[in-house]
Amino acid sequence: MHSLGVVAQVVIALGIFNVWVLRYGKPTAYRGGSARNMREEFAAYGLSYGVMCLIGGLKIALAIALVVGIWVPVLVMPAAIGMAVLMVGAIGMHVKAGDPPLKALPATCMLALSIVAAVL
Repeated sequence: MHSLGVVAQVVIALGIFNVWVLRYGKPTAYRGGSARNMREEFAAYGLSYGVMCLIGGLKIALAIALVVGIWVPVLVMPAAIGMAVLMVGAIGMHVKAGDPPLKALPATCMLALSIVAAVL
């Protein structure tokens, strides 16, 4: 069971780095509203650039904590819970924007993985 938790931690971290670093300025099928990049997506939700930077910084920091948590297990629970809270917020923003459920799928998967990481 511990191995499943570690896999969840790694998948979450890779997913966050993919979205917030590699695909930050690129369009994806999962962007909220009709946004083509991260900044437009947060604008579609009615959120400022500063909020985007705060959320992005928190997600990257929590992803790093999940990876470090492989060797320092005390970090996993708070990082996973923090990530879960942010993913609930992301799902809420998709709902607020009137997005189809498919656009919230990545956040929903990350929420599920965060719960797995926190529990295991």
